[in-house]
Amino acid sequence: MEIEEDIVIVGGGIAGLTTAIGLHRLGLRSLVLESSESLRIAGFALTLWTNAWRALDALGIDNSLREHYPLIPRGSRCVRRKELLETLERELPHGTLRYSSKVVSIEDTGYRKLLHLADGSTLKTKVLIGCDGVNSLVAKWLGLPKPVYSGRSAIRGFAEYPDGHGFHPSFHLYYEGGVRYGYFPCGANCFYWFCTYNSSLQYDEGMQENPAKMKQFVLSKISQLPKQAAEVVEMTELDSISCSPLKLRLPWNLLLGNISKGNVCVAGDALHPMTPDIGQGGSSALEDGVVLARCLAEALLKKPRNEIQNEEEEYARIQKGLEKFAKERRWRSFSLISAAYVVGFIQQRDGKVMRFLREKFLLRFAASIGRKMADFHCGELNISGSK
Repeated sequence: MEIEEDIVIVGGGIAGLTTAIGLHRLGLRSLVLESSESLRIAGFALTLWTNAWRALDALGIDNSLREHYPLIPRGSRCVRRKELLETLERELPHGTLRYSSKVVSIEDTGYRKLLHLADGSTLKTKVLIGCDGVNSLVAKWLGLPKPVYSGRSAIRGFAEYPDGHGFHPSFHLYYEGGVRYGYFPCGANCFYWFCTYNSSLQYDEGMQENPAKMKQFVLSKISQLPKQAAEVVEMTELDSISCSPLKLRLPWNLLLGNISKGNVCVAGDALHPMTPDIGQGGSSALEDGVVLARCLAEALLKKPRNEIQNEEEEYARIQKGLEKFAKERRWRSFSLISAAYVVGFIQQRDGKVMRFLREKFLLRFAASIGRKMADFHCGELNISGSK
């Protein structure tokens, strides 16, 4: 059965849900297609910086997240990914998010796109927004080159303290020998930790599929750190440890490639996959959602010159709105990817000379880059010239 929708968002992650909320706030309905059976919560937790809270404020999201998660001295809050996604989902009208809906191909049918789903159904839409992650089908359709492997991987874990951890909310970060290890509180009862490492340090090819080996690997690399650093890892259950290669989109691909084309665009990790070194993956996805909703609503709700609008005129307005989004986000995305890569290079590069430069000069430079990326305002959600 073929269904028709005005706006379809592929992917129910942070960017997809944020975009749908923004459109809803502005009076536009959208349908979010999520391939999994429930909310995607891979990654356990994430840091939300100043720019993320500004985006949440623009969406009118309540302060419950701020109340649950203390401010870490460096200016961020560590938030459980599951709770963030559930908070976003609650803001959507019933029926907006559709699970078990995997898009397998996209067909161009003039002024609309025809989506073929894994269950054999089809769906026709006036606007297609790809928020479908690093391996985005929509980005592939736009012709964007695939993200590349950075030469590093990340092991992440989430430790729970049922009776409370009792530690002061602070950010701990260490780097030595091609390893970058950090941990910080996620509320009063949890700690989130990560260990990024150069691929040359992984001697066991099967480690990425074995949480027990991941845990042992991290403990072997942080044995010289303070006791608390190892305790956080030791407290982590095996089902709360994961490992993944770190990928990024080459920044110049965003300058030369298509972020949007006609009535199609990408946002979130589908647009700017980056290494996690400045902790901006989730925060920038929230920015994307606000900007995209504003640009698209401005195009669709602005009063047309003629009372009767044909498909060609509507398509042109949609195209213009998505091009405006692409223009606003192109250099921001380029800067985020580049900044994350540079900071990761400074913090994780090994060698006597690099260690000397890092300790004397480069750490301050890296910190300033992180602060600059976080001090960004995506703007308000309101639009002008609408009906």
